[in-house]
Amino acid sequence: MKEKILKKREGFEGQQLIVVPKKIAADFLTKDPITRQLYITDIGYYPRARFHYVKRTVGVGQHIIIYCIEGRGWIEIDKKRIDVLPSQFIIIPSGMAHKYMSEEEDPWTIYWIHFKGDISAFIVELILQRAKNYKLHLTYNETRIRLFEEICLNLQKGYSGDNLRYVNMIFNHFLSSLLYEEKFNYSGKEQPDDVIAHTIGMMQERLDQVITLQELSGYAGLSISHFSAVFREKTGYSPIEYFNHLKIQKACQYLMFSSATVKEVANRLGVEDQYYFSRMFSKLMGMSPSEYRNRNKAVEQ
Repeated sequence: MKEKILKKREGFEGQQLIVVPKKIAADFLTKDPITRQLYITDIGYYPRARFHYVKRTVGVGQHIIIYCIEGRGWIEIDKKRIDVLPSQFIIIPSGMAHKYMSEEEDPWTIYWIHFKGDISAFIVELILQRAKNYKLHLTYNETRIRLFEEICLNLQKGYSGDNLRYVNMIFNHFLSSLLYEEKFNYSGKEQPDDVIAHTIGMMQERLDQVITLQELSGYAGLSISHFSAVFREKTGYSPIEYFNHLKIQKACQYLMFSSATVKEVANRLGVEDQYYFSRMFSKLMGMSPSEYRNRNKAVEQ
């Protein structure tokens, strides 16, 4: 009897999804001495993800971690079907065919990460040595969740070199909490606020608008030339370029989890010219918005 599967395309209430642009990976992550060792390509959180289903007949080019904190689901890998329960995580090696699904009556809540890097295969092997059928049990730990949330929070602030090093070094800590749970000890420390951080926060709140360099420098209380110099020193990018990165990050979410047309997505991000938006998206992501959407649809076929 053929398996009946319902698929959800519009996303899940309260979800998070961040995809690091291919250009950022190629220009920085694969070259920097720190990040090239181990780096995140995609990260997300799906709460109560009813009808969540993914099938990849040839796997993907990254390793995958799925950490279930409540509900139930299953994964099929290496010709084995494995039930996934709360406080369990699954590791899926790069290039391995798999499919997984949330249970309809008791849908899972999961944190998930795709990652690569020079030492990533070695890390996966260490995890597999401790796992049974690609699965490990973890005691729920709020500080581990905070690590995940801090990665997401900082990735949402953009792709400066320091930011990318920071989040991927946190990711190393996150992985150590999976591998060496008994040794895991985390003491969170807030990063100090500054004028650039405040300005980036304002950018995030106004992704649906057009903001001029003059407005940004005025918000920061600095001259345009001084603000631009300080911003580039802190982030590695000009203020407008950085703002566009944040817009494309949000565009990925619209394309992945809504049926909005490319023109509608552009309008939601304050870009009236659909073709300018498509060029901006293609430059950063390495493919057009339509190609990006179709690629993710194909993943779930």
